[in-house]
Amino acid sequence: MTAISYKRILLKLSGEALMGEQDFGISPDILADIADEVRSLIDAGVQVAMVIGGGNIFRGVSLASSGMDRTSADQMGMLATVINALAMQDAIEQKGMKIRVMSALSIHSVCEDYIRRRAVRHLEKGRVVIFAAGTGNPFFTTDSAASLRGIEINANVVIKGTKVDGVYNADPVKDRTAVRYDHLGYDQVIEEKLAVMDTTAIVLCRDNKVPIRVYDMSEKGALLRMIQGEDVGTLVD
Repeated sequence: MTAISYKRILLKLSGEALMGEQDFGISPDILADIADEVRSLIDAGVQVAMVIGGGNIFRGVSLASSGMDRTSADQMGMLATVINALAMQDAIEQKGMKIRVMSALSIHSVCEDYIRRRAVRHLEKGRVVIFAAGTGNPFFTTDSAASLRGIEINANVVIKGTKVDGVYNADPVKDRTAVRYDHLGYDQVIEEKLAVMDTTAIVLCRDNKVPIRVYDMSEKGALLRMIQGEDVGTLVD
């Protein structure tokens, strides 16, 4: 068996990533692809925790900008992440893995409350854990939730899956001259306002010395190769 570079990871996926080619909602094909990638990690002995955004269903900040109370809008966004977590739970179970969804908001009839020690115990038993409902507080993004949960469970790395193969100095879709970074420092990301994660998430990882990796989640096998030590995507540390 190939040695692994990270024993425990926090994988952050955007809600938009679950749409696939759709304009809205959840693509079963994308769920299945992600579950396959997670299965490869579990089979390699990696402990996998996840945070999934809710932008494919609802973005609280968008409605708040139109005049809705920000707290109410963010709470709706948190509930959207629970929907995505439950969909991902089903896809992962269909691949034969054990999984738990843990919510920062109490929704006892559909998932467990988030309790740090219980989450760590699930991971130690080889179960995938999805952290839903963000931090449970308004005004915090799921990026910040991913960094926070990653730190709390002592993850070796926070991995962010995107639609491009790393961090660029400009949008590579709009600018063909955009340059990809192989390695960045936390402060450089903040100072140059690079689109990695929001500033709060970057600062949390910086202050707690948790590295961040950004990769193209549509590239099959890339996640496992990263875990096995290959230089995949962009490293921020």
